[in-house]
Amino acid sequence: MHRTANRPASVEAHRDKVRALLAPLAARVDTVPLREALGRGLAADVAAPLDLPPFANSQMDGFAIRSADIPDGGAELRVVAPVPAGAEPAALRPGTAAPIMTGAMIPAGADAVVPIEQAVPDSFPEPEAAATVRLPAARAGTFVRDAGSDIAAGEPALAAGTFLGPGQLGLLAALGLTEVPVHTVPRVLLVTTGDEVVEPGSPLQPGKIYDANGTLLESALRQAGVQVARTGNSADNPAELADLLHRHAPEADLIITTGGVSKGAYEVVRQALADHDVEFGPVAMQPGGPQGLGSFDGVPVLGFPGNPVSCLVSFEMFLRPVLAELFGSPAPRTVLRARLAEALTSPEGKHQVRRGTLGPDGTVRLEGGPGSHLVHALAQSNALVQVPVGTAALAEGDEVEVWIL
Repeated sequence: MHRTANRPASVEAHRDKVRALLAPLAARVDTVPLREALGRGLAADVAAPLDLPPFANSQMDGFAIRSADIPDGGAELRVVAPVPAGAEPAALRPGTAAPIMTGAMIPAGADAVVPIEQAVPDSFPEPEAAATVRLPAARAGTFVRDAGSDIAAGEPALAAGTFLGPGQLGLLAALGLTEVPVHTVPRVLLVTTGDEVVEPGSPLQPGKIYDANGTLLESALRQAGVQVARTGNSADNPAELADLLHRHAPEADLIITTGGVSKGAYEVVRQALADHDVEFGPVAMQPGGPQGLGSFDGVPVLGFPGNPVSCLVSFEMFLRPVLAELFGSPAPRTVLRARLAEALTSPEGKHQVRRGTLGPDGTVRLEGGPGSHLVHALAQSNALVQVPVGTAALAEGDEVEVWIL
């Protein structure tokens, strides 16, 4: 039986409920090749199986030397066989210098590299030529990358929950790993509702609007790395919606509905879920106040409001942060501080989320008003401006928190 909450919940409290609802899904793990792990969340800590770099190597093209062989005024040394990258060199004898390439292994006995630009002559001799080179003094360790200087064997490489981008996958490859444990990608069933809603491309009759929510939320979910199945729009018929959900729920890890969660006369989602463990109630947030949360046939359900901006704000405030926290994907939104380019007002008892454009000068310009229907203003925005509970007004130049979209 669904429940109705009359007292508005805080944004944080509702997000906590979403986290608790989805937490069991985070236990599922897939092991995939590195090339398939891009954009996924790491499901277990990874320790370095070897030193990186695995051997001391040269940071420069130059001459490998024994620092003790060269006094402060410099010295003339005999040039021996060069050390190319990928070769295992012979030990360096006293009084000699070995031409060495960037990344090549430091010979045993050598403890420094003198860059080729500092040598006289400043070029490498022919490999077979008997040659000498004059080099300045260099301290031990100069232009030498020690074994394990990046990461030592056994040290933590990546923590569970890390978002796997190119840099993280490059590290795993450098450590010799070929596969990685990642969280299983959740499967979302997305259902839009409303008699007034028709699919884009259909004739638009009086009183009808095109469905923006399906495309808006599907795009946001896919961008977050989630698998999405859409059923098309459901009319305001509770029995039909309940039947649709019964048929598709077994294939989903999460059901998301849009519309039909307020207190009006034709709230189809509330009616269709009347016999299920779902709570409907307000969150102290504008836009996106009406919310639903619970389960249908054992599958978690989130009921978002029907206005397009409310849908996206609900996703950004409640679901996206929880996906990042539990599954390591998507990467968390970048949070910055910026100064308002104009004044604003906000309901003092609600957390207001405004759309805005953050400029290179560190100021954020509001796009449109606070209305939940302003899709064009949303499309012009690159940030969400966070106005916390208890703030009735802010002046031009006041500092605010912004989430980069």
